[in-house]
Amino acid sequence: MFSSLKSRALAVALMLLCSLLLAPHDALAAVPQTIPLTIKNTSGRGEAVWIYVLGESLTTRRLGYADANGQFREWSGGSIPPSPAPDVSIPGPGNGQTKTIQIPKLSGRIYFSFGEKIRFFLTPTGLVQPAPWNPSDPNRNILFDWSEYTLNDGGLWLNSSQVDMFSVPHAVGVKSANGTVKNTGHLVSNGRNRLLDAIKNQPGGWASLIHTRSDGLRIRALAPGKGIDAGVLSPTIMDSYITKAWDAYRTRTLTVIPFSNQPSTRFYGRTQGNAMVFTNGAGQTVATFQKPSTSNVFGCDGNLHAPNDEVVGPIARTLCAALNRTTLDRISTQPSTDASQFYQDVVTNHYARKIHNHMVDGKAYAFAFDDVGGFESLVHDGNPIEAYVTLTSF
Repeated sequence: MFSSLKSRALAVALMLLCSLLLAPHDALAAVPQTIPLTIKNTSGRGEAVWIYVLGESLTTRRLGYADANGQFREWSGGSIPPSPAPDVSIPGPGNGQTKTIQIPKLSGRIYFSFGEKIRFFLTPTGLVQPAPWNPSDPNRNILFDWSEYTLNDGGLWLNSSQVDMFSVPHAVGVKSANGTVKNTGHLVSNGRNRLLDAIKNQPGGWASLIHTRSDGLRIRALAPGKGIDAGVLSPTIMDSYITKAWDAYRTRTLTVIPFSNQPSTRFYGRTQGNAMVFTNGAGQTVATFQKPSTSNVFGCDGNLHAPNDEVVGPIARTLCAALNRTTLDRISTQPSTDASQFYQDVVTNHYARKIHNHMVDGKAYAFAFDDVGGFESLVHDGNPIEAYVTLTSF
């Protein structure tokens, strides 16, 4: 379904539930069924832009789409093999212009494409998302990207995402009922070119993550997990670091404090054979993780799968973030929140490192659990009156 959402959906579920339980009744009632989304196009590009609002209903859990007025409709039809979906695009703003639409309460994505409409497909159970890391995907040479959002009674969560790929630079924002505006996701000046050049110049095969169209436009850089899926990045590129980090806890203890507001909740890990075994304060075994593969680390899945609970999932999230940031072997209390210590190993997630280095505020969603420690490009407000997506210059 939503590949870059699948891991974080589990992580944010408890956060969303807590916000609903803790919010006063008046605040819950204040969030309307739709809020305005203003898309501003400062890209400098002359192509036509199309917008799509796609997601999952929070009531029926069915997949569907919204029109410019915020009316949500479920997908119907579909087949095996997948059949073309109806055209549900919304004409977007031209360069230098803005357009305001309504977005409804749902959890999903806001897509935007330049020059061509995105080709979506349906199965009997819902939507097939574009997968441009697949050489046969019809969207491979279309310039597009997306933001992710959840709007519910607890408010709005809106983030830019580079979990699957980096393509169209864009920032996100939210305006509160009190007039306060929060925003994130802005690249540094000429950031797109500088970022893509940095990935291109990183030794070790990282340049292969960049896909260039026949007209010379660098369409996107794939995230490393997708690069492995596409066969352009070595599936063992992180293996030596993973082994070093795993071996570090054969002779010392890893302490995981997964909740910043619960410092007394601690879990203790030691490596035994190929597994890292965690105990609680009473010495009871609460979680066991087999040594992950490079793909598991980049995807925060497989041996690092994070269930939606309060023990195994939070430990898995912490391990995944520490492995991507290559702090696990050096810092024995996790999560580490000192960004100056991140990505210091020669073997590291250079894609994530370079994306964060090219953000004005240093925040990005460069892998699924980049929110560990608060380093994600996310805006949230419990009483939103307007959301923003700005297509920034490139």
